[in-house]
Amino acid sequence: MRKLFAVLTCLAMVLALSVPIALAGRPVADKTAPTTTASPLGGTFTSAVTVTLSVNEAATTYYTTDGSTPTTGSTVYSAPLTFSTTTTLKYFSKDTAGNLETVKSQTYIISGGTSTHATLTWTGYSMCSTCHTSQAQAMYQGVHYQWKGSAAEMTTGPTTQGKMDATDGSSALNAYCINIQGNWGPCGACHAGTGAKPVATSNPTAAQLASIDCLMCHADATNAPYSRVRNATTGLFEPAAGLNMNLVVQKANQKPTRKNCLGCHAKAGGGDAVKRGDIALASGTTSDVLYDTHMAMGNGGNIQCQGCHTFTGHRVSGRGSDLRPEDSTVEMNCSTSACHPTKSTATGHTTVDVNRHVTRIACQTCHINKYAKNANDTANTEATETHRNWQVAEWNATLNRYEPMPTKANDLIPKYAFWNGTTWGNNAFNAAVLDAATGAYKVSRPVGAISDPVGTKLYPFKYKTASQALANGKVVTLSTATFFATGNYDQAVKDGMVYMGIPSTTAYSTVTTDELQALNHQVPPATGNVLACASCHPNATATQLKLITNLGYGLKGPTSVVCSQCHNEKSPRDYVSMHNHVNVKGYDCSLCHNFSRPERGLKMTPN
Repeated sequence: MRKLFAVLTCLAMVLALSVPIALAGRPVADKTAPTTTASPLGGTFTSAVTVTLSVNEAATTYYTTDGSTPTTGSTVYSAPLTFSTTTTLKYFSKDTAGNLETVKSQTYIISGGTSTHATLTWTGYSMCSTCHTSQAQAMYQGVHYQWKGSAAEMTTGPTTQGKMDATDGSSALNAYCINIQGNWGPCGACHAGTGAKPVATSNPTAAQLASIDCLMCHADATNAPYSRVRNATTGLFEPAAGLNMNLVVQKANQKPTRKNCLGCHAKAGGGDAVKRGDIALASGTTSDVLYDTHMAMGNGGNIQCQGCHTFTGHRVSGRGSDLRPEDSTVEMNCSTSACHPTKSTATGHTTVDVNRHVTRIACQTCHINKYAKNANDTANTEATETHRNWQVAEWNATLNRYEPMPTKANDLIPKYAFWNGTTWGNNAFNAAVLDAATGAYKVSRPVGAISDPVGTKLYPFKYKTASQALANGKVVTLSTATFFATGNYDQAVKDGMVYMGIPSTTAYSTVTTDELQALNHQVPPATGNVLACASCHPNATATQLKLITNLGYGLKGPTSVVCSQCHNEKSPRDYVSMHNHVNVKGYDCSLCHNFSRPERGLKMTPN
């Protein structure tokens, strides 16, 4: 009996001890609501649309299509829904733990193939995103709205970069306004929004979607021009006085034209043609084919921007060498089926010598012999900025603010560099890097070298410098707000240093910064305008560049050593005769130079 009592006592103790152990290991109750997704999202459709509702966990989905708010007594979703007339779908889910999702709503407008814009009455910017919700959500996530995006083509910095001000090394510097810190207002004048700074979120609210200004891109710039002004009280944009906004929204049922795109892109950097060097307002109106045969009207191609810069889900293809984010992974190419389908092949040009170049020389290199040209049918100059001096302020009556002193020029010969499609960039808060070759602090550089594999090509670039402040080994993100308002360079620098966490009493110096920007526009007709061989290859009359001196084309040693691989030293001849070593004897470039061209199947050793 005593033994039985002892056993029972021990068992009771074990059970008593096991209770808290069991409680400690008990799973935490599920308190997370499910997430239901509609596919496709609401928007405008020209025919019946089938909508699927999916949920991220075991749950029951309830919905209505009559505009009422659904409850657990509403219809249970069990199969895809088809709408042939305009319908508002409201839905939510309840999981097995009893958690209820917030009701969501999507509106599917069935237009029957005709525009619903013709009878619209302007009610505010939200009317666009209310009807075109899926398009607004796509636009919200894109670089045009976020001003940041994937930095997959950057060799420096974090995975997401852009021009938005940030202290984490993701905020780009340039040789123009340097950085937008502290000055969202003026910089945001070209932002495709109504004035609020974009917020990065995967689930934007209706109010955030309503902050997209669709009219900047989709207004009919010819028949119903749209412009906007900033409300001094709210800081938000609103339509300019005197506009017939009913007509503007009724006409806003078109894809963007060149005028829409150029309204921002041609005036980047503070004025027409200032920044890019190969883009100006003239690009939208000119008929001068010598200025740009692709975009010129009349005898030109009259190509719209999206003819080359294709859009997918409001993400645009194409990226300048100095831009940090990549909006689309779609690669641009001159040799498309619609444009120049054969030019990238080994037989696409009329001569063998030119065909040999296509794997290593970009089309732009030979076809853009100069940039910042003046169109012959515009009154304004299309000169571009080549230097910006922040130490000298001048009053700009057009912009009603002080501006740094610019240096501008026309008819410039490009700089050349090898580019593999990726970019080195210096961002805000990064240590400044001096380029010994230029004597300037680098802002951006195309990445590539003559010895890179096939895919890296020689491209033309605009070269741009600026006088900017340097403190504690970093380029100062000068306060443009201070400078634009006062013209006081010293105070603008000190305000920028405070933003960077550098005491305003710290000594700073003014240095030269520089960057390279890829050139892709202002292509004239090829006949009579494409670069001749002698423009690039070293000879007494070369005017474009001396490849042998600065891009890696030099001999790998003195002629006494190079020539002795095959014969006695000889005096250098012209480039045509010298290249008989390749074209006739079949020797690879590496016999004389520090690079190879293995794709040509040449001899790697002398014989």
